Amino acid sequence: MRSLARILRSTSALWPYYLGVILSSVAVAALSLVTPFILRSATNTIVSAVSGQVTADSVTSVIIALAIGLFVAELANTLIHNVGGYIGDVMAGRMRQILSTRYFARLLSLPQSFFDNQVTGTIIARLDRSITSITQFLQSFSNNFFPMLITTFAVLGITGWYYWPLALLLAIVFPLYMWLTTLTSKKWQRIEGDKNKDIDAAGGRFAEVIGQVKVVKSFVSELRELGSFSHRYARTVSLTREQSQHWHVMDFARGGVMNLIFFGIYLLLFWRTLHGYFSLGDLVLLLQLINMAKQPVSMMSYLVDSAQRAVAGSKDYFEVMEQLPEHTANSQLLAAAEASDVPSISPEQPVPLTPAPALPVIAFEGVSFGYTEQQVIHDVSFAASAGERIALVGESGGGKSTLVNLLLGLYRPSAGRMLVCGRDVDELDNATLRSSVGVVFQEAALFSGTVRENIAYGRPGASDAEVMAAALKANAHDFIEKFSDGYDTVIGERGLRLSGGQKQRVAVARAILKDAPVLVLDEATSALDTKAERAVQKGLDELMVGRTTLIIAHRLSTIASVDKIITLVDGHVDEIGSPAELAHTGGIYAELLALTASNSLENRRKLQKFGLKSE
Repeated sequence: MRSLARILRSTSALWPYYLGVILSSVAVAALSLVTPFILRSATNTIVSAVSGQVTADSVTSVIIALAIGLFVAELANTLIHNVGGYIGDVMAGRMRQILSTRYFARLLSLPQSFFDNQVTGTIIARLDRSITSITQFLQSFSNNFFPMLITTFAVLGITGWYYWPLALLLAIVFPLYMWLTTLTSKKWQRIEGDKNKDIDAAGGRFAEVIGQVKVVKSFVSELRELGSFSHRYARTVSLTREQSQHWHVMDFARGGVMNLIFFGIYLLLFWRTLHGYFSLGDLVLLLQLINMAKQPVSMMSYLVDSAQRAVAGSKDYFEVMEQLPEHTANSQLLAAAEASDVPSISPEQPVPLTPAPALPVIAFEGVSFGYTEQQVIHDVSFAASAGERIALVGESGGGKSTLVNLLLGLYRPSAGRMLVCGRDVDELDNATLRSSVGVVFQEAALFSGTVRENIAYGRPGASDAEVMAAALKANAHDFIEKFSDGYDTVIGERGLRLSGGQKQRVAVARAILKDAPVLVLDEATSALDTKAERAVQKGLDELMVGRTTLIIAHRLSTIASVDKIITLVDGHVDEIGSPAELAHTGGIYAELLALTASNSLENRRKLQKFGLKSE
């Protein structure tokens, strides 16, 4: 239960709700105890009248008063119980908000390497399962079990005052039940962990398949995916059988022991009443109190079950929360991931760097890096001046995209230095670095929402005129205006309602509006047909004006227009020079020119190794 206590400590801002739950639970417990005492008085009064000790007329007003008192106590109990339930429900909702926000903030602050080893659907499933199990348990505990627990302690005190052996028997029930429960807990949690792994894997694959359903359908893989998905849940059924059998066998053993103890309690009550130690009113009172204490015991199986789910869920939650964030992560993200309440988030538009006069805008100085222990790039050095266009050329897997990832701050070099606008990237926070670099990827990566929202994604406060101006420069305005809702057209998840060329032009407009001094084009038109490529290229030409641009291209015609070419071989810089200079050195670029001039199938295949298309 330490992990649940950790949850409560980490959400300490909810203390007014915790206090409200405690006070309402105490009030409910107190009002619950009033009922048995009223029933005892009513029983003794009626017995005295029936036995002839007093007349019925003389106690009629007393009985009516007791009945009214019983009604008022139970009505007040119902009211306060529901008030406490409301407080518990709101507390659970607020806790879910806090835990979910902290989880999301932590994820957003983690380095790219964390996501490289995760399945998106698994991350989502873990969030839902972990936080749902935690909040549902605490909600049930605060609304139901906690008031009964307080009542039980009061019952133990009252029964002890009447007859201490009775209270002792009753007190034995709870520690004995919990001890028997711990005997089953370890195995239960192990099986629950195995089930969660299969559920997470199934959920992760589900998200992947739905997200790429076109690919699944095109390869006629629907039944294969369905079979794999069903198989994972079939494994959870097998694990559930083992888990449930173990739990219920032990629950029967626990229940049998409890039944035996309560048999002794009832026998003791009946025997002492029979021999005149308790009046009938006392018997009614004590039976009521015993049944009030028995209710939490009967609920304890459910409570322990849900508590174990919450403990298992909290382990998954804290496993993510304990991941180390990027050392350059946004300070507001780091604060939100540690906050005891939902912070007031006021995003500030980061200010991009300004190129320093006479200094390169981009500089790599002896940079090396590897995603694992094996290095991908080795001792890479080059520089780009203001307004210069540089193309990266090399075989697929040669390190071109890795250089882009480093420039975006998604990874940090294992050796060497990178400078942007004269500043060492190790001295920059992520917001400053990434606001200084605009990028257009091969995949447009749009979000659900309107065209306007996607173009303004990097500058949410941009005016309609600025959005339209960016769309005009990107050669996107005309097709947007043809939509019935224009810039307010909802494009669907990942922009599915747009063609490839339209999505890419929206992505270009988004980069234009960002207006960063450094631009990266990572094969920005390689997935498009010739007509769409020409439309997008017009926008890219406009985007590159006045910016230092790093290009990974797929056509030599694009490379031929740059200021400088950098060729990479096995992660090393092989050559640096202008297209004219490298055309006659006999290196990679000269080889590519020769291959492009040939129409043979073999040479076209060689071009594909470099991620290039023949013209």
